[in-house]
Amino acid sequence: IQTGIIVAADGDTVSVAAGTYVENINYNGKNISIIGEDRETTIIDGDSNGSVVTIESGEDSTAVLSGFTIQNGNANDGGGMFIRFSSPTLTDVTFSNNTTLSTGGGMFLWDSSPTLTDVTFNDNSAENAGGGTYMSSSSATLTSVTFSGNTADYGGGMYMSSSSATMINSILWGNSPQEIYFYESGDPTSITITYSDIQGGQDSIVTNDNGTVTWGVGNIDVDPVFVDTANGNYNLLASSQLINAGHPDSTDSDGTRADIGAYPYLNSYSGPTWYITE
Repeated sequence: IQTGIIVAADGDTVSVAAGTYVENINYNGKNISIIGEDRETTIIDGDSNGSVVTIESGEDSTAVLSGFTIQNGNANDGGGMFIRFSSPTLTDVTFSNNTTLSTGGGMFLWDSSPTLTDVTFNDNSAENAGGGTYMSSSSATLTSVTFSGNTADYGGGMYMSSSSATMINSILWGNSPQEIYFYESGDPTSITITYSDIQGGQDSIVTNDNGTVTWGVGNIDVDPVFVDTANGNYNLLASSQLINAGHPDSTDSDGTRADIGAYPYLNSYSGPTWYITE
């Protein structure tokens, strides 16, 4: 993949076939799209040799990463992904089993403003802060993002310092010891959450009196009923209350109201509709 990045120019697309790529990649300041065939089958494995993906040279929203699982990264900061001074676009990406000696097991953000859509953070860990993500002096838009099974000393799901975030149609469930944690000093932190499933509700967000939580409409606190977390399957079972519980103005690819989380429960039934009356 890195060879493709080296020869690419701004605006180019690096298309990656299904397979496992044992390497660590750096966008090198290029606003390019790196597109995997499918995140279930296209894997970048960092082999515990630093951050798996690095974007730190002012890349903007036209720097795209889509269709990958990012795994087995290990670094001082940002085991799965290290983002600094940049604002990339991430879609259909899974960050799994990445670790860090300090902050940001899944992702480290510094003075950055990425957009994340249909992204999963599962089973990432940080020895200090931010098992799923660590944000400092950053802002992020998170749409249909799932955080589950991430751990750290502070902020198992998300750790935020002098940052702001907007979260919609997303899940924070089973992260330890807190779902979201605000740094206790520095500039105030803020987060706005709507139509999301947060374990423990608003009480699961530790603000340390240094910021604000805007608790919008549509938020719930119920078991997501994932298919099989032990094997990394964060799809929803048919019994999940998160199905059709997202923002009413957003839809999934099957045309139904959006579900909450990174993996929608898609209705493939095309037969007749039966109407039942008493």
